Amino acid sequence: MIPRYTRPEMGRIWQNENKFAIWKEIELLACEAQAELGKAGITREEAAWIREHADFTVERIDEIEAVTNHDVIAFLTCMAEYIDADIPEGQEKPSRWVHYGMTSSDLGDTALCYQITQALDIILDDVVAIGEICKRRAFEFKDVLCCGRTHGIHAEPMTFGMKFGNWAWAMKRAQVRLQQAREVIATGAISGAVGTYSSIDPFVEEYVCEHLGLTPDPLSTQVIARDRHAQVMSALACTASSLEYIAMQVRLLQESDVIEAEEPFKKGQKGSSAMPHKRNPITAERVCGMARTIKANAQVGYDNVALWFERDISHSSAERIAMADSFIALDYIAEKLRWILDGLQTYPDAMMANLNKTRGLIFSSKVLLALVNTGITREDAYVIVQRNAMETWHDVQQAKPGPTYRERLEADPECTLSAEVLDQIFDPWDFLSRKDIVFDRLEKLEF
Repeated sequence: MIPRYTRPEMGRIWQNENKFAIWKEIELLACEAQAELGKAGITREEAAWIREHADFTVERIDEIEAVTNHDVIAFLTCMAEYIDADIPEGQEKPSRWVHYGMTSSDLGDTALCYQITQALDIILDDVVAIGEICKRRAFEFKDVLCCGRTHGIHAEPMTFGMKFGNWAWAMKRAQVRLQQAREVIATGAISGAVGTYSSIDPFVEEYVCEHLGLTPDPLSTQVIARDRHAQVMSALACTASSLEYIAMQVRLLQESDVIEAEEPFKKGQKGSSAMPHKRNPITAERVCGMARTIKANAQVGYDNVALWFERDISHSSAERIAMADSFIALDYIAEKLRWILDGLQTYPDAMMANLNKTRGLIFSSKVLLALVNTGITREDAYVIVQRNAMETWHDVQQAKPGPTYRERLEADPECTLSAEVLDQIFDPWDFLSRKDIVFDRLEKLEF
């Protein structure tokens, strides 16, 4: 049977031991399908013998391939040695039915698609785990005020829970993309040379695919078309981009001039060989760095789509590297980000201090609307709002003491807003009177 791998064993999916185990199962299923058909000559007894005795070792396959320079032939030769080991000399060898009517791509491509489904199942688990952490922590910080930023500049108040909520939805989109990619790649082809079924009954393909949980390719051309694999690589790259986006936010939040949150820092951990005070976001930086490799590998998937006529093998060497590397790297950084987010250290007092850092400038949009409501034009209102804002900003830039933004507005004869209106405007929660809308949506989010 093909091993069923769990999350910590992503690397094993891409080892030859697993690949050859899948090859073996495909060949055994094909023999059983031929026996069911009763056309090729193989009997059910011979198919049962083949299943019972078929085996391989990676070492022996490597030894044979060193001579044949053909991995599939080396595999088949190795397996035949086990199948025929107890057959008396002069008696027909059951191994003759193995790979009957098939071509190498029938075996290799179907197995690769199966490997990819194994790997995608682990990545999907990773994404769900991150999404659930983000959803849980979003409600944990639902009512914790912080400053929203656009272009890196203070914008309007929001809550820290909205950041986690945003990340949760990103993981939901990643889950959908990965599920779509899994459906597309869960495909098999046992159709013979150039895909015409010239030497093999389509029933064999249907039988093998059904037992592997795959769908027969409606028209393979000896290879399974690589746009399917490109979609997988694209989904991995998009997922990596989303993880990078989240990790980037953690890095920004951990800047000394912001310090609203930081990744966990373990007891005994060191931040710098030269500066003992440092607590660097090294794990978040690792996520961002490795995401670049996964995104770059997506280009390999796109380039592999265009093959000569019905097949060539220009794709094979490249995807053996890029596919495995992307899955292993993505699983790794997903686990790291999961650790970061679950243990993210947050500093609400620093968030509030940053919210007040610009002395009320973040309330300018509400002042603008309130002035328009008094009957003056938007252009005239903008002049009043910006003039006082720039004077306040100059003091903030220079770290000079001076009036707050509200105090400047109150002293401006052109600003006719009452104290009651200004009280409402300069209440940060007035910006968030509709925040429950987004949290109600988040409450319904399911992974």
